Amino acid sequence: MARKDLLKSVMGDASQAKPGAERSSYAMRGASKTMKVSIDSLAENSKRLLEGETIVEIDTGLIDASFVNDRLSGDDEAFEELKRSISTSGQDTPVLLRPHPEMAGRYMVVFGHRRVRAARALGRPVRAVVKEMDDVAHVLAQGQENTARADLSFIEKALFAKNLRDLGQEKDVIQQALTIDGTLLSRMLSVASTVPGHVIAAIGPANQIGRDRWEDFKKLMAEKTNLKVADRILATDGFDQLDSETKFEILHSKVAEAGRAPKRRSAKTAPAKRTWTAGEGRIKGVIGRTGRAYNISLTSKDSAAFGEFLSENLEDLYAEFLRKTEETSTS
Repeated sequence: MARKDLLKSVMGDASQAKPGAERSSYAMRGASKTMKVSIDSLAENSKRLLEGETIVEIDTGLIDASFVNDRLSGDDEAFEELKRSISTSGQDTPVLLRPHPEMAGRYMVVFGHRRVRAARALGRPVRAVVKEMDDVAHVLAQGQENTARADLSFIEKALFAKNLRDLGQEKDVIQQALTIDGTLLSRMLSVASTVPGHVIAAIGPANQIGRDRWEDFKKLMAEKTNLKVADRILATDGFDQLDSETKFEILHSKVAEAGRAPKRRSAKTAPAKRTWTAGEGRIKGVIGRTGRAYNISLTSKDSAAFGEFLSENLEDLYAEFLRKTEETSTS
């Protein structure tokens, strides 16, 4: 769905829609409690509403963040790219603001936080539409715009859901905001509630880590002894310099390894896993031994292609290994 269509859905005058055509309002009742809203239905809904809201320029110094956070820190490269784009070509898509509910003369971001941040960094006003709305309408607009962009990671959506629940929002509102069903919402809340917040914050958005991996990590983190292991890893020198996916992989593997280890450990410790990066970040890996297995976990842009290349050349690589082993033994 085009982002501008969703923009219309929260900025148009609902009274202009055709009778009977509009879907449930922000105060969701009845069947909407169990309805999973699709992206297509959001687009269809937005087209029924009026276009032509006034776009104004607002000083970013007058703008505050949403009352509910939907992003973890990270992805500096994407932000720098957005900033360069706005600097070169201008801001194509306006952000949505509401008058601040508690401070006269100020505004609160409904969606478009990164565009506001980029405009602030560039020292320029942000192009925006200002719309009166209550907290529920705010939550729905923010969540559905994120769904339309489809660039939030699983853990960011899970934290967004938990934040909304902690703020007292009803489950049907959260489901509508994220366009998910009750089962997925329960899983998201379970992950976000079980994995400690400081661990999630340290890992970051982990865009390539999906629900199944996080649920597996949740089971590990449910053990109190494993939290101590995780905290030791978080305090390791250089850990905070790793990319988000690598942080997750290292934490997951180390905590899992600790959970499988006998209570009385021998003096000999398993070799530490190491990280590897090449091609200016186009390929990254976590390499090391877990028990009797030796693992290479690849992430980033070239991971699939490079993994295929390795698998297709395993025989040649092994032959080269045997040749070098023989040369070493006879020298």
